[in-house]
Parts: sequence; C-alpha cells; structure tokens
Amino acid sequence: MAATHKWNFGAGPAMIPRPVLERAQAEFLDYENSGLSLMELSHRSSTYENLNNKAQDQLRELLSIPSNYKIVFMQGGGHTQFAAAVYNLLGWRHHQNKKANKGPENWREIPVDYIISGAWSAKAAEEAKRLGANVRVVCDAKKALGGYTGIPDESTWKTSDPQGEFRTQDRDTSNTPAYLYYCDNETVNGVEFPFVPSKHDPSVPLVCDMSSNILSRPVDVSKFGVIYAGAQKNIGPAGVSVVIVREDLLQTSELADGVAPVPLMLDYKTMVKNNSLYNTPPMFAIYISSLVFDWLLDPQAQRVQDGQYFSKELKGIEAAAARNERKAAKLYKALEDSRLYRIVVKDVAARSKMNVPFRISKAPKSDPNAVPDKAEDEKIEADFVAQAEARGLLQLAGHRSVGGIRASIYNAMTEEGVDVLIAFLKEFEQQH
Repeated sequence: MAATHKWNFGAGPAMIPRPVLERAQAEFLDYENSGLSLMELSHRSSTYENLNNKAQDQLRELLSIPSNYKIVFMQGGGHTQFAAAVYNLLGWRHHQNKKANKGPENWREIPVDYIISGAWSAKAAEEAKRLGANVRVVCDAKKALGGYTGIPDESTWKTSDPQGEFRTQDRDTSNTPAYLYYCDNETVNGVEFPFVPSKHDPSVPLVCDMSSNILSRPVDVSKFGVIYAGAQKNIGPAGVSVVIVREDLLQTSELADGVAPVPLMLDYKTMVKNNSLYNTPPMFAIYISSLVFDWLLDPQAQRVQDGQYFSKELKGIEAAAARNERKAAKLYKALEDSRLYRIVVKDVAARSKMNVPFRISKAPKSDPNAVPDKAEDEKIEADFVAQAEARGLLQLAGHRSVGGIRASIYNAMTEEGVDVLIAFLKEFEQQH
C-alpha cells in the first residue's frame, strides 16, 4: 500500500478526507442541479445562501454551539484574526468602560493579555503590539521552560492569583483587560492545551485560536468569548476562517467613539449582520468545509474511517476524538520506544494529538550527558524525509523555523496512514 498510496502528513494546507474530494469532484460541474459549478454561482443566490446557512447549522451541531453565539466565515486566515481580535475586543471593552464610566479614556491603555506557548501565539502578540495595543504577557512558556516544550502550570501565570500583581492592579485602576488570548494547539511546536484556562478574571473573555485542532475533540464553547480557526488544517481548503463569537461582544466602533475604528472587513458585527455575505465570500472553501462537516456527521463515513475500532455509540466529534487519541498514542509510543527518535515536547500532557514534531539523534538516549553530532543528525533527518517521500509519506519535514520532522495527523488521516508511518519509522531506524 505504501508504495502506491500517498499519505499527506502536511501541517497545512492539509489532508482532506477522500470521500469529500470525491463528492466535490462529482458535483464540480453541476452544483445542486443548477447547471453551473458552485464557483460560478452568485453569492447572492438562494442556492448559495442555503449552503452558507447549512454550513453554519452543521458546525453548530458538531460543536453544540449555544444559541447566543454567532458563526461567521471570514477571509484571511489566522494572521487576519490576530488583528480582528484586537480591533473587535478593544472596541467592545472601550464601550463597556464608557457605559460604566470607568477605566482609561485612551483605549491604548486597556490591557490585552497573551499566553505565549509557541510560534503562533507569539506572532499574535506581536501583531497586537504593532497595532498599538497594551500587550501584557501573562505566561511565556519559552522563558519558563527553556523552550516551547509544554504548558507552565496555570498557578504561575500572572492572571491566576486574585491577589497577584496584574489582578490587583486591574481592580485598583478599574482597568479590566479586553481579553485573554491563547492558541489551543501550536502547529509548529506540537504543544496542545490539555485544559481551558480558568483562573483569570471571569469577566475577561477568552479568545482562542483553534486553527489546528478544531473538530478534533469536544469543546465547551460557552467558556469562550471568541473562537477562530483557519480552515486549511482540520476543516477544508485555505481561504476561509471560521469565527464563533459570543453575541454580547459584538460592537462596531468608529473614530468618533474615541477608539480605533474596526475595518469593516474585520468587523465581527458587520459580518454577523450580513450573514458572512458583506462581500463575496470564499464560496468554494466554505462548500468544501460543509462537505467535511457532513462527513463528520455521517455514521457510515465514520464507520469507514474507524475500521475495526468503529463504535456505534460514538458519533461526530466524539468519534473523531477517540480516533485521534488512538492515532496519537500509537505514534508517540513508537517514538518513545525507539533509540533514534526524540519527541520535542517534554510535557506529556501537553503533547499535541494533531502535530507530532520529533528529532533524530544517534546520541544514546540513556546518557543525558551525551553530546549529539548536530550536523550528522540533520543529514539523517534529511535522508529520512527523502526516503519517506519515496514511499509516499509526504510533507514530513518540520517547520522551516525549527527543522526536524513533523507528522500532522488531523481528522482526515486514517489509522492505516499512521500505521504505515510507524512501520517506516522502524525500518529507517534499522538502517542506523
């Protein structure tokens, strides 16, 4: 199988379920008996509007999204949401302060709190600084742990202690942060939160980037103010982002309000008011996303995906979560049991079930003082990637910023694909 089949372990754009691609292929030239491809339809047509509403309903069902949350589809990916969250939530907090006649007059003094657990949350914090926000880093995993290798205990965060420096300062100045931001799964570093932060001021909304693990496990949406996810990792093709926003946080701001106006294309309230149709949306990306939602909701599709592990008691996200647990457990065990491979994330509880980065080293695992030959190890890693590609195991090179190897095993990756990778891991190790 490995000699002919291609297994896509890319972090994004990532693997899409084969049945979804086949259905899209079948419908490509004639969508819903319209005589046109979906990409040719007007986004103002009832046919497309029905698809747009269907996709929202499917996602609401999959994640059990409460009725006081709105779902919108936006363009620009995660990088755009870095800015959208700043504009929207600062505008909301500024208006809250004005209604309560408290807090600073200057919106730039309102704190925005960030948990830095890897490359993407670090980029989000940098974007907020670039936009002039008063960024406070309440936790920096790299500083606390010497690298992005886990999640520091929540008790050490500057938001966790009600009598701590930040919380006391906020109460004394009536300057409540606009939000607390974190990335649930760091695609580059392979760190995933095993919990939802809960020890911050409860009046501060949680803003969470779930781009690379949304739909991989159940989520209590009610604990969040805003959840966003670029589609190209665990939903569909690049070009659309899903945003789930609590209704009371919708606040359009204009220059006259004394706060930086939200660009209309980034304004959650504008997008909600127009049902994601303020401008021409990324229709094909939303269509494929809807097919993926259909696939997750289809018991027969999950029976095929789960194979011998199929459980009729599990469906939707619960079925995906059980499958992801199995895939990740067997891959991490294979890496742990080897003498050649080194798992990057040391904190076992924080190891991602979606992205598994590892390194290769011939230095003895049993000797903590052994000095690795970095140049030789990197040559072996390059050979690993080349041999894997020849076997049909594609896009296993680590992110360009960190190197090494990375296997992304999103919902669409079957257990068979993980088994093929594990077999190759063992075969390659025998060569060294």
